Amino acid sequence: MPGGSQREHDASRGRDRARRAREQTDHDLASAAAGGDRAALEELLRRHADRVVAICRRVLVDPDDARDAAQEALIAVTRGIARFDGRSLFTTWLYRVATNAALDEARRRSRRPRPVEELPGARAHDPRRDDPDLATAVSDRLAVDAAMATLAPEFRAAVALRDLIGCDYAEIAEILGIPPGTVRSRIARGRGAIAAQLGNSPPVGERQSR
Repeated sequence: MPGGSQREHDASRGRDRARRAREQTDHDLASAAAGGDRAALEELLRRHADRVVAICRRVLVDPDDARDAAQEALIAVTRGIARFDGRSLFTTWLYRVATNAALDEARRRSRRPRPVEELPGARAHDPRRDDPDLATAVSDRLAVDAAMATLAPEFRAAVALRDLIGCDYAEIAEILGIPPGTVRSRIARGRGAIAAQLGNSPPVGERQSR
């Protein structure tokens, strides 16, 4: 087969593998990726990268720290996928890796001095004063981020997994490696602290833990 035709054939096979990967479940992709299927791994990372970033962003608040943690989490997933045994949902394992990466970064961050301009809320701004709806949304987001920043990272992780990602309490307990009762306590206390910061009642998120 001429060189050009071989390249086209290889490219076509690559596109077919990518298409098949997009049609598979997380469990099937994770099993294939654990066996060395690169296309399956790439699809898993593409499918869930935004949520990894979102978890890290809520736990760490600072966007640069969140990007660093998210990158470390995705690297850890890539290196560790062969050890994924399928006993839990892939997303449960993924969120555990992401949360641990964010908490590790938070611990490293706590040991480094922070200049005044990096304190929560110090750079809050209204980027589009001519759009009141957008301005309100941005202001609300900054206020929630600033309120989240007052929580300990472990509380931010529990609240983010519940209110941002939508995990149930049992899954959060598995992700964080703590009892379900502790999960409920951290979420309730975290929401209460956020609500107090924002001057709201009842707390942000669900009105009552279920």
